[in-house]
Amino acid sequence: MHEYNFPLCKTVCADIKTVSGDALRAVSGIGDRDVDVVFGGAPCQGFSMIGKRNLDDPRNQLIKEFFRVVGEVRPKYCVLENVKGLTVGKHVKFLDELIESLERLGYRVRLPYRVLNAADYGVPQNRHRLFLLAAREGQDLPDYPEPFSKKTTVHDAIADLPDADAFPELEHNEWISCNWKTKSPYAARLRGLAVDPTDFSRVRCFDPNVLSDSLRTFHTDESKERFTAAPQGETEPKSRFFKLAWNGQSNTLRAGTDSARGGFTSPRPIHPERPRVITVREAARIHSYPDWFRFHWTKWHGFREIGNSVPPMLARAVGASVMKALGAAPFKPAGKINRGAPSLLHFDMSEAAAHFGVSRHVIAQRTRKSHAENH
Repeated sequence: MHEYNFPLCKTVCADIKTVSGDALRAVSGIGDRDVDVVFGGAPCQGFSMIGKRNLDDPRNQLIKEFFRVVGEVRPKYCVLENVKGLTVGKHVKFLDELIESLERLGYRVRLPYRVLNAADYGVPQNRHRLFLLAAREGQDLPDYPEPFSKKTTVHDAIADLPDADAFPELEHNEWISCNWKTKSPYAARLRGLAVDPTDFSRVRCFDPNVLSDSLRTFHTDESKERFTAAPQGETEPKSRFFKLAWNGQSNTLRAGTDSARGGFTSPRPIHPERPRVITVREAARIHSYPDWFRFHWTKWHGFREIGNSVPPMLARAVGASVMKALGAAPFKPAGKINRGAPSLLHFDMSEAAAHFGVSRHVIAQRTRKSHAENH
């Protein structure tokens, strides 16, 4: 997915425990140049407010691997993103240790650290995440970005999108060409129909009349009746799905469990007026992804990719603060670029592993019990 959307970048698929700073410099081609910033978002399930919040979860140790890479690459700045659960209870001690380790590496951390809500930065979703901002000695510390004066609503984000259920083709295909009107400035910018003065990404060759990532989800008549009856802005009692409100923000879009833990999808919000859960593209709009950005063609992978990611507009706000501390003026590169090969969005695990030259077990797979063990 990353290689498809960012064809000019170098995508590395590897276990971070096996990757050195020198190796990253070599594979990326940056050599011994001074690096401006390293961003990191280690797995957060062990710290999440949802679930057991296990301090000993081995995935928690990957944050320390991130700091190891920071120490080896020595960027001017580093930014760590994680769930707000890291700031609560016994996890605070672990967070304090992380800050101390950064200080030992010669970095100052902006204190007090803050939990930012994506809804305060133009994203139509309440999503609270911790951001640690750190600067190498001799660099100005970045400030946290100021919240926007106006919030974006679910209506701003998805009201213009055609109903996926109106297209039989979307039963088996995840995209279709069609025409539709877009009035919301937020949606128009994501669709590429209006200029976004804060967007400094390269322009992609993209057809705004393609409705992508919209594979349909089928529900029973009984589920449809419950979804229809549920009030906007409340949780439907039986499914425990949250029904979006046109004039509000979405609840946090979550990824669900990975393959090693059974591969379950998190509850998806119910559309404000249609008797179904939202599509991947509707989730992408709610997460602030532009329409040119594509996800894996399956709904399971597509929702996981969105739920595991930082909303682009929140990331942009934090990135702008780092740019300001650097004293650099952002600019938009000239020209358009093509995205990668469409086949990159259709890989299964074996094909992806072969493409990146890694073991298919780099991403943990579920260990299935034998029939004898189950009985």
